[in-house]
Formats: sequence, C-alpha cells, structure tokens
Amino acid sequence: MKKIALILFIIQGFLMGAQIEHIKINNTNIPVIFEEQHSLPTFNLQLVFKNSGSIKDNDKNGLAGLSARLLNEGTLEDGSTKFAQKLENLAISLNVSHGFETFVIELSSIKDVYKNGLELLNELLKSPNYKDETVEKIKTILTGSLKRKENDYDYVSRKELNKILFNGTALENPSSGTIESISKISLDNVKNFISSNLVLENLIIVAGGDITLDEVKNDLTPLLSSLKHGKESKLIQIEASDKKVIKEQIKETEQAYIYFGSPFDVKVNDENNYIAKVASFILGGSGFGSRLMEEIRVKRGLAYSAYGQISINKSHTYFTGYLQTKNETANEAKDLVVKIVNEFVKKGITKDELEAAKNFLTGSEPLRVETLSQRLNRAFTLYYRGLEQDYSTKELEKIEKLTLKQINSYIKSHAEIENLSFSIVRK
Repeated sequence: MKKIALILFIIQGFLMGAQIEHIKINNTNIPVIFEEQHSLPTFNLQLVFKNSGSIKDNDKNGLAGLSARLLNEGTLEDGSTKFAQKLENLAISLNVSHGFETFVIELSSIKDVYKNGLELLNELLKSPNYKDETVEKIKTILTGSLKRKENDYDYVSRKELNKILFNGTALENPSSGTIESISKISLDNVKNFISSNLVLENLIIVAGGDITLDEVKNDLTPLLSSLKHGKESKLIQIEASDKKVIKEQIKETEQAYIYFGSPFDVKVNDENNYIAKVASFILGGSGFGSRLMEEIRVKRGLAYSAYGQISINKSHTYFTGYLQTKNETANEAKDLVVKIVNEFVKKGITKDELEAAKNFLTGSEPLRVETLSQRLNRAFTLYYRGLEQDYSTKELEKIEKLTLKQINSYIKSHAEIENLSFSIVRK
C-alpha cells in the first residue's frame, strides 16, 4: 500500500496543473484544456474537432484523410512550398491529422514566435490551398501508397477483419480509403467536409507551455473568430459483429498473417472499465507473460509474437489481436486462439497473474504522465470521454484493491469475446 500511495502522490503532482475552462467565441462556449509549464520556453496548441474524423467520411471513404492532407499543403496564396518555408524559418511545426473520431490541427513552437505561428494558422484556416491540382496531387500520392499496401499482408489481413467485424459501417474500410473511393473525391467534397466539420460547435482546445491561460484566451480569439458556426456532429455507435466468420485469402507469402476480433460490450464511461484494463493486459496486452504469448509462442513456438487487447472508444468497443505463424500451422494457431479465449472466460485468471498485472500497471503509471504532451493528451481523453480529471488516480486505487473473485466474475460476464472472427492471409 505504501508503494501505491507514493505512485498516486507522484501522479497527483503531475496532474495538478491541468485545468478545464471555457472561452466564448461568437456566443459559443469552447472548452479549453490547459496546463502552464515554465521549465521550457515552448508553446503547444491543438484544435481538436470532435466527431469529425473518418467517422464522417460517409460514402466518400478516405475523405477525412485527404482533407487533412490538403490542409498540410499551405495556403491558396503561398502554396505548399512557400508556406512551409515560412514555418521552417521560424522553427514552427504545424500539422493536420485525423483519427476515426477526431480531426486535429496541431501547432508547436518556442514561446518567442508563438504569435507568428497563430497568424500563419489563421491564414491557413481562412484560405486553404483549394485547387484542383492540389487535390489531384494528393490523390496520386494516396493511390500510390494504397497500391504498395496491396503487398503488405498485415494491412491486407487487418483490413479484411474490419470488413468482417464492422460491415456496413464507417469502420468497414481503412481510414486511408480505397483506390476506388479516393478516385471519386473532388475538391468540392473536401471543401464541404472542412466547412461542415471544422466548426466552433465541434471544437475542443488543448494548449499548454510557457504561457498563461489568459494569454491563450486573448491570443486565440482572432484565430477562432475566423471559424464558422455549424451543426454539432453527433457521434454514432458502432457494434462489432458476433457472427464468428473465418475469411482466408490465398497469397504468395512465406507465412500466415492472422487477425482476429470479437465484440466487447461496454461503454467508454463504464465504472468497471478498470477491470477490463487489467483483463486485457493479462490476456494479450502485456507481451511476454500474457496468456496469448505464453501459450502460442513460449509453450508451442507457433509465432514470434501474439497480441490481443480490448479497445474501448466512444463510438465502438471490441477485442482484437493478431499473430504471424508458418503457413502449415495457421489452422493450429487459429484453433489455439479460440481455446485460449474460451478458457480465459470460463476459468478466469490466477492470483499470480493478477498481482503481476497490478504491479506493472501501477508501477509504470508515472511514466505515462512525464511530459507536458502526455499530460495534455490524458486530460483531453478524460474530458472527451466524459470522465473526471482525477479518474486515473481513482482507477489506480481501484486496480490496487481489485480481488481475484471480482475480476474472474467480470471476465465470465463478458462471454461475447468468445464470438471470434478471423481474417487469415496465407499461401
């Protein structure tokens, strides 16, 4: 108990600087997640647009990714090269990216030039490089990348598993799109995506560094005022299939690539998700020492590595994992995964496994909040998921008190993970 108390004290010290406030722009309250830190003269800003990533591609798979790439191509006036040179001359980093649920614009610099960075970002938001030739250039690059991935059998197998688990949803296809879908995206599609999703109602601001909150609020006002009002995007819920599908693709490969997944029925703010975290770690998330690694690699030598984890997101949750093995042992490995998961549900874990998981999860926690970036990302994640900012501290306390009876009862209650589907690429 002394160890966990010390760890909690360290983490509380790290997190006490993070705060959540709001800034009012055009009569819209925008949440600001902020931490002041003066150990380095730096500034970091993220404009996070919720429910605005690949989940909003609709019938234009890859649209969010293409839109992010276009915003990395500079302004209409300067073009890509000149705008990039302006950033480089001031050692300013400006990058636009997307996830499945979010669309993110990130700016970082030293404190002395952060206002210059905000001015350049403002220029970009007001006048993106909206040209047909810009879109065609990006489409050519993306198409080339997708063609190369046709021989990446990890990618091929993972993509097919997503089709199996999430058929008919935004998760069915990769966020990078397909060659066919990319070919159908136009400049107008990109303009509509950006104008409808990068709006004040979707925005969450994450900022920190050698700067005060008042400075951030004051200096961001001109930039944010250039963003339009729009309709707040609503998050859709996606469920993984429980149909136990097995799909094999025959390719000229020296080994078999096996991806597997199944439903895991929880919500992102479920009070027992700390138990799922421990269970996931023991089943397949811990590398050596996990059930999957021990049974598949250590005891039988069927694979170099084998992993599995429970993925919990706002829009979807599921269990997924992968391994590589020899072509001739693909069926044996697949059957073994099924056996391991079934026994995990029916018999649960051992006392030694629970204690080892507790020691690692609590002991390594301070390493996850060492840097400003880590702390801001955690503060954002907690806010985005509707959790209190002290959730991580309370989670560690709950993990420390977790009993073998509690976790085994929880595991048994989630028998849906036994409904495994497989995507296998083999010779």
